[in-house]
Amino acid sequence: MIASVRGRVASLAHDRAVVEVGGVGVLVHCTPGTLATLRVGEEAALATSLVVREESLTLFGFADDDERGVFEMLQAASGVGPKVALAMLAVHTPNALRVAVAAADVKALTRVPGVGPKGAQRIIVDLKDKLGTPEEAVSAALNGRAAAPAWRDQVHSGLIGLGYSARDADEAVAAVGPQADAEVAAGRAPQVAALLKAALRALSVR
Repeated sequence: MIASVRGRVASLAHDRAVVEVGGVGVLVHCTPGTLATLRVGEEAALATSLVVREESLTLFGFADDDERGVFEMLQAASGVGPKVALAMLAVHTPNALRVAVAAADVKALTRVPGVGPKGAQRIIVDLKDKLGTPEEAVSAALNGRAAAPAWRDQVHSGLIGLGYSARDADEAVAAVGPQADAEVAAGRAPQVAALLKAALRALSVR
């Protein structure tokens, strides 16, 4: 497996880049977000995943190992191939996908071209507890250098990642505050996934 490539960017297109590695131009399919970080003539380093088919070998490139890992895990869901997985990462960040799956947010997943309501429900069922929780994603991003943010920050950032405005996120966080406070009063840590579901319900009934 080709786990990464590093070299000068030879060319860029809307969905791919060519990176020169040891004199060989390697074609790498990427999300628009990853492509936006690349510049022709400059050196780039991409985490990669090689998809092997009988008729082809296709290399996909990512900004970091977490994005690659989510890409590969998404393909464990029924009906999700590499193209759909890449499209999901083009629409949502890895953590936003964790939030959507944890909160069973069908609406967020159907924003991805090629994913309908039934497909979104299958993804939620197949990937539940596999992508990792939003809390784990934050901790991984921090690499243990600091404590994870409070539940308010996690719920707020999760809603922003799902496409809600800052104002909507503020209102939803305020709406679920009493639920979180009750958990704290009972001696339990607020569960971000449960609070996200409650926040999404609050937004849907406005």
